[in-house]
Amino acid sequence: MKQDDIPPAVEMHSADAADRTVVLTRTRGFGGIASAGDRELLLDLPVLLEALVEDQLVSQRQAEDILIAPRTTRELSMHPLEIIAAREFESPIASAKTVDLEFLAQWLGQRVGQPCVRIDPLKINVNAATEVMSYAFAQRHNILAIEVADDFVVIASGQPYMFQWETMLTQTLRGRRIRRVVCSPADLSRYQLEFYTIARSAAKAHEAGMEVSTITNFEQMLELGSLKSPEANDAHVVNIVDWLLQYAFDQRASDIHIEPRRDKGLIRFRIDGVLHHVYELPAAVNAAVTSRLKILGRMDVAEKRRPQDGRVKTKSQTGDEIELRLSTLPTAFGEKMVMRIFDPDVLLRSFSELGLTGDDYDAWHGMTHAANGIVLVTGPTGSGKTTTLYSTLKQLATDEVNVCTIEDPIEMVEPTFNQTQTQNNIDVTFASGVRALLRQDPDIIMIGEIRDLETAEMAIQAALTGHLVISTLHTNDAPTAITRMLDLGVPPYMIKATVLGVMAQRLVRTLCPHCKLESSVDLDAWQLLTQPFRVKPPAKVYLPKGCLECRDTGYLGRVGIYEILPVTSHIQPLITRDADLQQIRKTAFSQGMHSLRLSGAKKVGAGLTTIAEILRVSPISQDGHLS
Repeated sequence: MKQDDIPPAVEMHSADAADRTVVLTRTRGFGGIASAGDRELLLDLPVLLEALVEDQLVSQRQAEDILIAPRTTRELSMHPLEIIAAREFESPIASAKTVDLEFLAQWLGQRVGQPCVRIDPLKINVNAATEVMSYAFAQRHNILAIEVADDFVVIASGQPYMFQWETMLTQTLRGRRIRRVVCSPADLSRYQLEFYTIARSAAKAHEAGMEVSTITNFEQMLELGSLKSPEANDAHVVNIVDWLLQYAFDQRASDIHIEPRRDKGLIRFRIDGVLHHVYELPAAVNAAVTSRLKILGRMDVAEKRRPQDGRVKTKSQTGDEIELRLSTLPTAFGEKMVMRIFDPDVLLRSFSELGLTGDDYDAWHGMTHAANGIVLVTGPTGSGKTTTLYSTLKQLATDEVNVCTIEDPIEMVEPTFNQTQTQNNIDVTFASGVRALLRQDPDIIMIGEIRDLETAEMAIQAALTGHLVISTLHTNDAPTAITRMLDLGVPPYMIKATVLGVMAQRLVRTLCPHCKLESSVDLDAWQLLTQPFRVKPPAKVYLPKGCLECRDTGYLGRVGIYEILPVTSHIQPLITRDADLQQIRKTAFSQGMHSLRLSGAKKVGAGLTTIAEILRVSPISQDGHLS
């Protein structure tokens, strides 16, 4: 089987991995492991240890120690490679620190002449994979379908010389060929259980009620008979929700999207700012999952006609508390739900981890440590404004100060803040909330968003009476925040008297440190990124490649880029009722402000990201040519 034959749903180990194990490519006639042909051979512990000794990955003494060591009940049920990996032997190959399970899986694949893959669950069609064979059959033969195409099926196994199941499976594949691959026994066991559990739960929930109610569906259809939908508290629905949340935590997702369609529901995860398709549910099951989450978030389950907000607090398998903010929205085919995942660890991140360093950090630190005034953070949804605000407030919230927030909704519950949530149904708005907070003797006030003149006026009053106010605005860049305040109806002299500065930000994906490639600079792209400024291009840049660690995307994690506009004595005269935005922007640049793209260019020069990524997320500079 050639490497080119492996479909994209499975990831081959990189050439680097193959290079570090080049010694393993020698085929020897030992124990039949490299010359078993078509006869069945169970690779047990003695067979594998002898092969490892032969390939000089394990010494004879180490092999004997493993063989004579007493085994626990759990070890008796483990794959022999897992038992060997648990000893954590130092690898004789310099580029590998220990003989771990991934290393052993690579070795086995090379030894037997089968590709070694690492399963990426986000790229697997779970429904199709679980329909190839039953769970009992997969478990009995310790195999798993990981790719299903029109003319072939890729089957992962930890026993490359067991063939009995091939004959039985061929009869049900309707002419599709079987392509065999080797994978980590731990991954095989884990995903075998996960895939079949979620598939069974979805099927059982669907059997309980075949159709979803069409009350909220714009496309009404007359249905004959009375069919009930699965209940939100059904055990299968509970299992689906539990799996969904844990799966999202494992995959580092920042958002979970549950989207209804005409006859199905889509589940997608946002990872590093990009959406990934995860699973499809029957429409009725999708509605039940949404209802289950609404129950957990203490939302009105019966109300499906208006948007709602809620929150859930749970724990990951590692024991870390994780908060989720829930939001529902009526659509043509039912309620769409988005869950934003907030990791409390973000509050503990330093500004350098957020990407706020150098002059940008100095400017931000100066504004947020002022005794009074207004500091604004701008950017679209998902640009990291909340993370920046919470990280800043966390550092400002000492025992000597009173930090109060008014939010819609409360994004993350933090015990060092006094947090209030707006409730428009009882007239607890941003404006009325700030008015009430002023009677609570605050030192620092955080307003979730300035949306109207009333809220802006209350923020100004708070700033004028000796409070530091931090809030957000939805604008494209920092200078536009000034004109946005004017559009709301705030008098120019009030802006001059209270606004200390504005910071615009975006989140860009960072290059995977395990696989990024050094490259020369594309001068045309660099000029596009830095115009109208003349910035010397770096000697080298890095490009994404893709590996196992980054799920073949080339990117791993995100970092912020920033544009900070201090409202100095040079900017204040330009704030008038008919303010010229271009003039404000030009003056700000002449005073040392860096645009978002210029901030991104620094990240490119430091090897953290790419020019294409900066251009993707940052707005076009509209500042004209500067002398």
